[in-house]
Amino acid sequence: MDRPDELAEAIRAGLATVIDPEIRKPIVDLGMVGDITVDENGAARVEVKLTIVGCPAADRIERDVRDAVSVVPGVTSTTIDVSVMSPQQRTEMTGRLRGTRPRGSRFGPESLTRVIAVTSGKGGVGKSSLTANLAVALASRGLSVGLIDADVHGFSIPGILGIDHDVTPTKVGELMLPPVAYGVKAISIGMFLTAEQRGQAVAWRGPMLHRTVAQFVTDVFFGDLDVLLLDLPPGTGDVAISVGQLLPGAEVIVVTTPQSAAAEVAERSGILARQTGQHVVGVIENMAGFVQPDGSVLDIFGSGGGAEAARRLSSETEEVPLLGSVPLSPALREGGDIGVPIVLSDPQDPAAIEIGRIADRLSIRARSLVGRGLPVVPR
Repeated sequence: MDRPDELAEAIRAGLATVIDPEIRKPIVDLGMVGDITVDENGAARVEVKLTIVGCPAADRIERDVRDAVSVVPGVTSTTIDVSVMSPQQRTEMTGRLRGTRPRGSRFGPESLTRVIAVTSGKGGVGKSSLTANLAVALASRGLSVGLIDADVHGFSIPGILGIDHDVTPTKVGELMLPPVAYGVKAISIGMFLTAEQRGQAVAWRGPMLHRTVAQFVTDVFFGDLDVLLLDLPPGTGDVAISVGQLLPGAEVIVVTTPQSAAAEVAERSGILARQTGQHVVGVIENMAGFVQPDGSVLDIFGSGGGAEAARRLSSETEEVPLLGSVPLSPALREGGDIGVPIVLSDPQDPAAIEIGRIADRLSIRARSLVGRGLPVVPR
């Protein structure tokens, strides 16, 4: 039999495979594993420090730890002592999660995360449904995806993603851990409201809106993301300006409908994005022609609005492409109502196919990483 100290080291190495289900990092790296002792008979005792009192993942973590320890050769029994991190230990952990970058710079110019804000000139164009489905489609392609519901007054992302009203982000120190749905880490003001509050209007002015969006950007721990999507409110108001200030390097997608009048309104949201230093990467036309059972297309809302918006936003030095035209689809609406995105529930629906094509285009990084520093620190 191995010596007790050798067994203790083997146990610690085995625990490196146990992942915190909310933070999604090894519990050893998070400082959640304390003392490990093994007696001469191979009986192991492991100290596990949960991040907070009432940690919702406590049972799963304890079960995973027990399973990891039990398979270490030489261990005859396992006892797990569960405690809670001290305030200082939580501060040290959140510091490790933030890394060496100062607060607020996680998605700055040097970030490897592609930030895409989805906006529209007016409401009712299906922007939120498109954003949620694009997020799920990108996640299904193996990307790590985060989604901020920045439409504070008209939040709808939790419902579209099927996140239960009772699910709230876990708070660890200053950090909030976003719920995950269909592989997408999502945050919304709706997750912080009671049932009574959800039935009332969120009547906030500019400063409160700015503070909320700023907290979502700086205090939500998304981990290492490939793509961060933001569902912006319609128009060119306070939130759009705040996003431009907080994420000046973000890319912007403008959503419009086929009517030519809608294209004119959509142009304004793209102009604001440029005024705040952002880059308009394309236009998506939603509610395009309805594909009938015989294969013919009925243009209920007209046609050409997406191409017109792209033309209006293009210039001699920069061409804004039409990323895709998503056909009108009852299944897309039904998926949003029941919380099951159409790209998963009915991938052969014409709308799902077109959203998938757009996701394929967006999954290709537009800018090169050559010459850019990686956010890693050598040991």
